[in-house]
Amino acid sequence: MGQFESIYERACDRAGGQARLAKLLPRVRSARALAKIGDDRYLSEMTRCVFQAGFVWRVVDNKWDAFEDVFFGFPPEKIVLLSPEQLEKFGQDKRIIRNLRKIVGVQHNARFILDVVAEHGSFGTFISHWPQEDLIGLFAHLKKHGSRLGGMTGQRVLRNMGRDTFVITGDVTRALRGAGLDIKEAPTSQRELRLIQNKFNEWHQSSGLPYSHVSKICAYSV
Repeated sequence: MGQFESIYERACDRAGGQARLAKLLPRVRSARALAKIGDDRYLSEMTRCVFQAGFVWRVVDNKWDAFEDVFFGFPPEKIVLLSPEQLEKFGQDKRIIRNLRKIVGVQHNARFILDVVAEHGSFGTFISHWPQEDLIGLFAHLKKHGSRLGGMTGQRVLRNMGRDTFVITGDVTRALRGAGLDIKEAPTSQRELRLIQNKFNEWHQSSGLPYSHVSKICAYSV
């Protein structure tokens, strides 16, 4: 595995051994499993990650049952029918986090999901069929067509749902820079993202590990 082998060894040392590191690696679902997940669950996870962005994750998680109740389980076909008055009422509901812009964004993402469903059958089918060697293209698609799904938010949605993907966290970036990749501490340019994709393609092929595992190992190596 060459270069990645030293990263893996450092991650094992910091995690307390190979077995303990293995338990920390994320679950990766098959394309069939991703396709079987309901579109409401994708909208739910989008909403959770959007609300967690720039906020205390624990607070969002503690209120999540209330979010599910307020948005009646996140069925996209019902969310798109909400009136502006209903959304504004949600923005005053003390059971959830009262951020009206993010609440309006839930409806935007419901439309996004339904547009994808109309073309691909399900949102899970769409994301599972996107080529692994162009994950940055999928990130860009989420950012362009969804609401507040840019940066790590869209990446976290994919990871949390079980899609095999890397997430460009600060630790992952530091590991990549330590390996000699010519990127900034907060890489955003197309050139930098392509370098990151190419490096993960290389390490995925040489190690035989999922992108999600390579990404987490990079993070734990720092």
